[in-house]
Amino acid sequence: MGKLRTLPAEDGFRMPGEFERHDGCIMIWPKRPGSWNYGAVKAREAFRSVALAIAESETVYMLAAPDVMENAHRMFFSAEHGASGAARTGRPDIRLIPMESDDAWARDVGPTFVVNENGEVRGIDWEFNAWGGTVDGLYAHWEKDDRVAEQVCRELGYPCYEAHPFVLEGGAIHSDGEGTVLVTEACLLSEGRNPMLSKEEIELRLKQYLGAEKIIWLKHGIYQDETNEHVDNVCAFARPGEVLLAWTDHKEDPQYAYSDGCLKTLEQETDARGRKFVVHKLPIPSRPICVTKEDLGGYEFEDGEDVREAGERLAASYVNFYLSNGGVIVPQFGDEADQKAVEILGRVFPERRIYPIAARDILLGGGNIHCITQQIPAGRNRQEE
Repeated sequence: MGKLRTLPAEDGFRMPGEFERHDGCIMIWPKRPGSWNYGAVKAREAFRSVALAIAESETVYMLAAPDVMENAHRMFFSAEHGASGAARTGRPDIRLIPMESDDAWARDVGPTFVVNENGEVRGIDWEFNAWGGTVDGLYAHWEKDDRVAEQVCRELGYPCYEAHPFVLEGGAIHSDGEGTVLVTEACLLSEGRNPMLSKEEIELRLKQYLGAEKIIWLKHGIYQDETNEHVDNVCAFARPGEVLLAWTDHKEDPQYAYSDGCLKTLEQETDARGRKFVVHKLPIPSRPICVTKEDLGGYEFEDGEDVREAGERLAASYVNFYLSNGGVIVPQFGDEADQKAVEILGRVFPERRIYPIAARDILLGGGNIHCITQQIPAGRNRQEE
């Protein structure tokens, strides 16, 4: 089946909110030695914890390259590691799918899904260039990653829109499901993505593909976020008209100016339905989370790949949570702010169970819990019809 060449908005499709009910979640089993130190051993434990928490209320589709498929199967289904959710419940809530990729950032390389009023679900295949291509991309080869979205749609039976050569990642957009999409200027206007397009032209593309009526442009994301400051690390919808914003009260921290700028924009703006935003401040860790010399010894970097340095500040943020159907999977960094983040998210999402997950080993790879997960909205796909 070929790709769709029409525009989703014209076909009656929209990007849903992440708080809406969905059918499942896509993840990718980690292996890249330049992202996951010491053979990805600790990273895989963290990914496993995230997947099992999500699998309690929805199916997890775990993509794994052939050379790590056996490891993934053992981690989820062997007696050595304990039974997975599938064994507990008798339903296939973790499904392993063989698929090559360059790294494990499912949010950014997987398809962005859109839905219509009839419950149909379709995917969008953006161009992926490792967060900046030859300008400031994080690795030199990303061909396998760029094929993931189309392959996922084919594997799971979803029609797929062709959006190449427009460069975009899933973490760069956040929707309220009712026509409002959050983005950051630092990311979408970066030189390594779509330099031939103006801000107005980029906004038009987002409206055409996401069914958006209004784009809210925040200036910055999280300080030193190597994705050029994805919005999903700094601000996320809890529900229409209500957002969570990464925050610090320490004015000497560079993040203060970034977050304060976001807050001012949100206070001045309304959403696509004319509502003023309710903003919940979610603290960043009380101290910077940094790469240590011990961490650095476990990486193997390829030529052209962005390298880590001892003392490098990582873009830690509790806003980078994942909403499963039944819970909130919340990153934890061994910081005193961990519990405060859990408490705030518990108040914002009283109907959901909170799953605190140790996520420093995911952060060391360059991202967080939201970055390694991509939702599949509830609806019908062509295989089921």
